[in-house]
Amino acid sequence: MRNRTRIGVFGWGVVAPRCPNVEMFRQNLASGESWLAPFNGFGPDNFLVGTPEFRLEDYQGWIEERFKPRRYQQLKEKMDGPSLYAIGAFIQSLAQNAGIESELQRLGTQCHVYIGTGLGNVATMYNESVRLHEAQLRWNEFWSSRPDDLRAYLEELAQNESLAVEGDVDTGKLRVLREKDRLNTKLQQKWGAPEPPWKVSANVIWNIHNTPAAQVSMLGHITGMTFAPVAACSSFGVALRLAMRAIQAGDARAVVVGATDPAPHPLIVGSFYSARVLSANGAVSAPLTRLQGTHVAGGAAVWIVADHDYMRALGFRPLGMEPLAVGVTSDARHIITPTEEGPKAAIAQALGEAGISAEEIGTWDLHATATPGDYSEMTMLSSVLPKSVLATARKGTFGHGMSVGGAWELTAQYLGYEAGRLFPTPFASTELHPAIAALHDGFVFNVGCNMPQGAAGKLSMGIGGINACVVSRPW
Repeated sequence: MRNRTRIGVFGWGVVAPRCPNVEMFRQNLASGESWLAPFNGFGPDNFLVGTPEFRLEDYQGWIEERFKPRRYQQLKEKMDGPSLYAIGAFIQSLAQNAGIESELQRLGTQCHVYIGTGLGNVATMYNESVRLHEAQLRWNEFWSSRPDDLRAYLEELAQNESLAVEGDVDTGKLRVLREKDRLNTKLQQKWGAPEPPWKVSANVIWNIHNTPAAQVSMLGHITGMTFAPVAACSSFGVALRLAMRAIQAGDARAVVVGATDPAPHPLIVGSFYSARVLSANGAVSAPLTRLQGTHVAGGAAVWIVADHDYMRALGFRPLGMEPLAVGVTSDARHIITPTEEGPKAAIAQALGEAGISAEEIGTWDLHATATPGDYSEMTMLSSVLPKSVLATARKGTFGHGMSVGGAWELTAQYLGYEAGRLFPTPFASTELHPAIAALHDGFVFNVGCNMPQGAAGKLSMGIGGINACVVSRPW
């Protein structure tokens, strides 16, 4: 490996199905059970999903210790699932190393935040779109036979909205806003009109893709670069690569990285089903077995990664494994079907930058979505990795988070190394698909096994052909 700054993980947090926190995540991994449950979001249906277990109330004390009580209420009223899950996971990530919260603040612009999301604020957009549609219908019905009255209404509204700020800007702004609200309320009463359709919730813009990262920066008082890397299933790997590069380039000492996705929603489930990658028979479709499809899931994972030597000198303890390199490539060919060349290039890049040969890999976590793509993935990997590699496939455990799935899988791998054991997966060796068994037979099944010697790999393949391969080694 090239002589470069070593990276360590110094904190992590998880929100996942059946797992409100990372400790429950660790405990549930040891059981080898699936965490999926019936959806019924369309009324009766056959879908299983991974619904995150989360209560913002669990973090109320932490928030109110640091902010005025109104801040907690604002988060509860204005933030949607992805932002709240990321907030919870971030607060958890501060718990493994006492004092790290203060250090992230002290670093100033040398601490960054990169938290992505694959799907964004789906529930908020859906709910406000429905409200807009219904409001537009009421509006059209009320004014359709009164075009002259509508013109008069709009003229009065324009006069109300033309009020300008005068004098002191701060006090003047509030005065103008209050006066506009008063006049517009009188206008509605005068005409007996329904609320205009443009009165949708401002939560539509409060919950854009960078909001989870922005909220973490505000709650953590982190003043360095903050943004949302969005790369579908590869989002966490892309965020981790950018974080490692920023630290190694000297642009940052520490980076909060993460991924967060909304809870399963009819729009998401229906889209996955129409893309022909979703199982709809009411049964857990484990990877590498029947190849019937994956299951939608939501939640978050957040890590604090940092310059290893710098943090160790301050007394902080690294967790899990040492991330050595992340290879990122694009297939540049198809929106959903991976090529063989793109993932292989990401693997080669990661191994090369890590200074690790394929023969030194002891375990590998698959993207494995329980679709025919599992066979293609194993065909590709069998040409790269030795037969001795023990492979894991975990989307049958917690489902498929669009951006957070890879983060959960990588966290499970790192937690396994801490425990000295590869956690079980929810399928038996007798269920392995014959075509896949002919390619590779070294898989972790429902009894788990001891951790093999050597380094570890993790591959994610995102929609749009974005591949991320993480190579790590034990401390």
